[in-house]
Amino acid sequence: MNLKWYYWYFQSAIPARICDDIIRYGKEQNKEIALTGSANLDNISKLELKNIQKKRKSDIVWMSDRWIYKEIQPYIHQANANAGWNFEWDFSEACQFTEYKKGQFYDWHCDSYEEPYNNPENQNMHGKLRKLSMTVCLSDSSEYQGGDLEFDFRNTDEGSQPRVCEEIREKGSVIVFPSFVWHRVTPVTKGIRHSLVCWNLGYPFK
Repeated sequence: MNLKWYYWYFQSAIPARICDDIIRYGKEQNKEIALTGSANLDNISKLELKNIQKKRKSDIVWMSDRWIYKEIQPYIHQANANAGWNFEWDFSEACQFTEYKKGQFYDWHCDSYEEPYNNPENQNMHGKLRKLSMTVCLSDSSEYQGGDLEFDFRNTDEGSQPRVCEEIREKGSVIVFPSFVWHRVTPVTKGIRHSLVCWNLGYPFK
């Protein structure tokens, strides 16, 4: 799919007090070890976990609170229009609050799967794909080093090198991008980086 814009961002869009509320709320919950794909902590082996942590290492909390969606969803709609994607979507998955400590990271990946969700018991998700991904930077840039969000444009007209997304390092900045775009979070080298991620679903592209 040829795109004019591979991401759209809003600098310092979410008020600092809201970012702090999300961080505080996330810290009050029981954190989980971040996994990939359909892996499940209930039946994962130590070897499988070790292999996953070669690709992804962080701690997460799932959030489905209405007040959080109220803050972030307007930016998803606005980015979808401003970038000219105009993807049809109608449901947001649970948000993922992520804490990256020193040495933690998430290597190259894309958020969408080749096949739609097969979950007849959940009509909000069944038969749909992840179309738009959103990340909110909850931490101030002075609180950590490393932990850069990078995009891989090597198979596009954008260039041959990964692009560091410097535009969203400021606290409360929001970035939205098609879920099929490859990206990573580089290792944090100092401090702690907190972020909030949300995936937004729609029926397959025609």
